[in-house]
Amino acid sequence: MSDTHNAAPAEAGEWRPSADRPLGTSLWRGFKCRCPRCGEGRLFKGFVKSVHECDACGLEIHHHRADDLPPYLTIFIVGHIVVAGFMAVEETVQLTMWQHLAVWVPVTVLLSLALMQPLKGATIGLQWALRMGGFSDTAEPEEEFG
Repeated sequence: MSDTHNAAPAEAGEWRPSADRPLGTSLWRGFKCRCPRCGEGRLFKGFVKSVHECDACGLEIHHHRADDLPPYLTIFIVGHIVVAGFMAVEETVQLTMWQHLAVWVPVTVLLSLALMQPLKGATIGLQWALRMGGFSDTAEPEEEFG
């Protein structure tokens, strides 16, 4: 039986987490806006601006490539919650359009603001666990775009 926790890719482009970089732990630490390696240092110096490196363990974080995944996940999650909530309320209570707007616009904004930073942190944790976006152990620079 082969070890499925090797850091090296099984095939080109197929990355797996290793025992020293557990995926679930890294995702959870990132979701809590903490360093994915040690879980102690803070991950953000602004709302969604990541720190250059971890204050506790020194992990360089500046080269992550979270890009569009956190906003996409936020839209996906919030959209499902708001649409399901809207439909449930519409089936049980008769509200005017203005009442719906008064309820669902703030819910959408608050959920979006509440989820954006944790989802970006989880994305950074995912990249660290899978050695993506500059988190590899090799000294080779990643390909630059643009």
